[in-house]
Amino acid sequence: MPKKRILVMTGGGDCPGLNAVIRAIVRRTEHESDWEVIGSIEAFNGILRDPMEVVLLDAKTVSGIHIRGGTILKTTNKGGPFHWPVHNADGSWSYVNRTQDLKDRLEKLGIDCIISIGGEGSMDIAHQLQQNGINIVGVPKTIDNDLSSTDVTFGFQTAVQIATEAVDRLVTTAASHNRLMILEVMGRDAGWICLNAAIAGGAHVALIPEIPYDIDQVAAKINDQVENGRGFAIVVVAEGAKPIGGETTARASDQPGYQNKILGGVGHRVLEELKGKIEVDARVTILGHLQRGGSPTAYDRILASQFGVKAVELVLNGQYGQMVSYRHPNVVSVPIETAIAEYNCVKLESALVYTARGLGISLGD
Repeated sequence: MPKKRILVMTGGGDCPGLNAVIRAIVRRTEHESDWEVIGSIEAFNGILRDPMEVVLLDAKTVSGIHIRGGTILKTTNKGGPFHWPVHNADGSWSYVNRTQDLKDRLEKLGIDCIISIGGEGSMDIAHQLQQNGINIVGVPKTIDNDLSSTDVTFGFQTAVQIATEAVDRLVTTAASHNRLMILEVMGRDAGWICLNAAIAGGAHVALIPEIPYDIDQVAAKINDQVENGRGFAIVVVAEGAKPIGGETTARASDQPGYQNKILGGVGHRVLEELKGKIEVDARVTILGHLQRGGSPTAYDRILASQFGVKAVELVLNGQYGQMVSYRHPNVVSVPIETAIAEYNCVKLESALVYTARGLGISLGD
């Protein structure tokens, strides 16, 4: 009798810990003699391309991958079954819904359910697929920590650690040259990385998407830092930060299937806005994709492993339409519909904001 099959995929941006989840799913499934795991390359692309790109995932395939960053299954944040890009003969692009085609191909492969590892966008797709009759379980993944139904997502702690180390290094060079150092970190709509790194690294200003900044307030804080004998200042700014009454610093993507604007450059924007308001020499560092790469911290490896094991148990129990969630101290599950209902932004009354203000960190307001 053929084995039942779990299809695993990683979608959206990569982050440290994805391989640890894949490994945990395979290792847990090994205890079930009637189940096996198949991987889809580049999320739904592996199933929807011709020829299909899928691989058998076994103990040998996943051996030792938990220490590696990225994902052995590769990933994409373009296209998807509901918005599949088609290159027309005239050079233009159009988009089609390939849900039925996806269902047919899953049946052909003997897939009983999907474990989709991804962020908010991937969970939204998962919810729609569940409504279309496809058995699916979600595993939350995002360095931005922007899913509200879990206390934390794997990859976040690693990203914060990398950002904090960057602040630490900038402090030494800023102090040596009496400079202002502006560090731009990731965070499209949520400022968790920025705020955590600013507190951990001892920054003087943290600019997050949730609090539009007043550049005069930012300049006043920098000048106060410099004039009070320290001689230098550190500003950490999330890529989605924007001035009061202004827009985020972004450009449209020219790649088919990618609908989000590409953020980046707010660090230089802040520096430009500060001209004439500060006298200290200044430099900008954009951390960019360094926050996504590299080996995950021990915490993220453990959390990712817990998520992978829990996801398989949800499958074995037939609890489809659920997303794995960490609610301290337990790993539980919530309906995917609930998981995507509310965005996990930094709330102004949160303990983290309270701590930042208590430490004298300016949030630009």
